Amino acid sequence: MDKPATQCSLPNYQKPCALIFFLILTASFLTYPMLWTLSLHLHSAVTGSYVSGTYSIVFVNCPNEQIARDIARHFWKGEIEETTEILLLIKTKTSKIHMLSSYMRLIHPFEIPELFSVPMNQGDPHYLKWLKEEGMIED
Repeated sequence: MDKPATQCSLPNYQKPCALIFFLILTASFLTYPMLWTLSLHLHSAVTGSYVSGTYSIVFVNCPNEQIARDIARHFWKGEIEETTEILLLIKTKTSKIHMLSSYMRLIHPFEIPELFSVPMNQGDPHYLKWLKEEGMIED
């Protein structure tokens, strides 16, 4: 007697049932990322929260400073803006980003300071240990 799990409910339809099962399984795997993304965007629209991964950091190599300046010109309040900015890197725990962001909005002279975080997924183990030991990054 065959096991019920290996037999289709209709006699003589084992191969089509296996094919249908395989197609449904494949479609599920292929559409999962899309469904996940759609659910995140829906959540974002309803709650007004940011969806991680919506924006990216882009590093661009330029042959000289003038070309970099030409590329970096941007619009601010309807006008082309060209200013000098200094990049400040702050190392902290991901759990403290919200607190740091609030603090920066209080003390920063820009109306909307450019502040975002990039998680450190990998790094030299000796350096990461040093950060922790020196109190640069607290537990």
